Amino acid sequence: MRQNLVIITSFTLGMSLFGLFGCDNDRNISAICKNNPEICADLHKDSWCLAEKTKLIQNRYKLKDNENPTGKQLYLQLTYLEDYSRCIELASGVQHIIHTNRTADRARAFRLSTQNLSLLQEQTRERQDPFMSYYQWTRFGDTAALNRLLEHENAGEVTDSFLLAQVATYYSNRNAIKAQQLYLKVFADIQYDDFDVNWLLGLASAYRQQQVFDKAYMLTKANLLLTQQKYSEEKMLALLGGNKTLATELDLKAQALIDALKNGTYSQSPVRQWLDPQAVDQAPTTTEAVPPAPVEKTD
Repeated sequence: MRQNLVIITSFTLGMSLFGLFGCDNDRNISAICKNNPEICADLHKDSWCLAEKTKLIQNRYKLKDNENPTGKQLYLQLTYLEDYSRCIELASGVQHIIHTNRTADRARAFRLSTQNLSLLQEQTRERQDPFMSYYQWTRFGDTAALNRLLEHENAGEVTDSFLLAQVATYYSNRNAIKAQQLYLKVFADIQYDDFDVNWLLGLASAYRQQQVFDKAYMLTKANLLLTQQKYSEEKMLALLGGNKTLATELDLKAQALIDALKNGTYSQSPVRQWLDPQAVDQAPTTTEAVPPAPVEKTD
C-alpha cells in the first residue's frame, strides 16, 4: 500500500491526495486552498455543503505531510469524505438556471468524490488496526474484520471511547455484562462534547437485561431529560413496580449524572460510585452530592 494515502486523488488519479493532522487547525479553508491547491482541486467551489467541505479540507491539511497516518486518522478521512459525497450528491441535483456552471461543478465534485472514496477504501482494505477493522465491518459486512475488532478489544488494544462504545453496542444484545463494563468505561473517559446520549439507553438496556431496574430507570430518565423526548410516566414507573418515592430519588440521580458528565466530574462523582461500585480507580468522593429525595406526602 503506498505511503501518504490520505487522499485527495482528484480529477487526475495520478495526483496524490492529502489529508489531516497538523498544527494549524485555525486556518481559514480559503487560505488552505490557496496555499495548497491540490487539497481542494477535486471539490466544488460554491458555499453548498460548507460544513462537510470544511471538515474534509481541514482533515486533509492535517494529514498532508503524514506518511504514516493512524487507523483513526484514516477512519476520519473516510467518514468525512462519505459525508461530503452524500451532501454534494444532493446539491448536484439543484439546477441553476443562470449560473449553470455551478450545477456542472457540483456534479463533477460528486463524481470525483465517489471515485476518491472507492480508491481510499481500496487502499486501506488491508489495514487491520481497530478503527479500520470497525470501518470494514460496518461498511462491507466483513465478519473477519469484526472478529479482529473484538480480538483487539479483548487484548486491551481498543482505548478510544468512541470505538469502545461501538463494541459495547455490538454486545448489547449478546452479552449484557460485557456491554455494561464497556459502557461504564466509556462514561469514565469520554468528554461530554463527544458523548452520545444514546449510550445512556445502551447501558440502561444492559442493566434491564440483568433485571437491575433502578439503574435502568435512572439512565433512561437521564436520556429523556437530555433529549426532551415525550414519554409515558406510567411505563417508566412500571420499571420500579410503581414506586413513586424511588422514582423521585432516581430522578435526582439522573440529573446528578447529567451534571457530572457535563462538568467533567463523573469519574469522581457519587453517581459513578452508585453506577459502578467495582470501578478500580474510584477516587475519594467530592463535595458534589445527590440531593435527598423529598418525602412523598400522603393524603
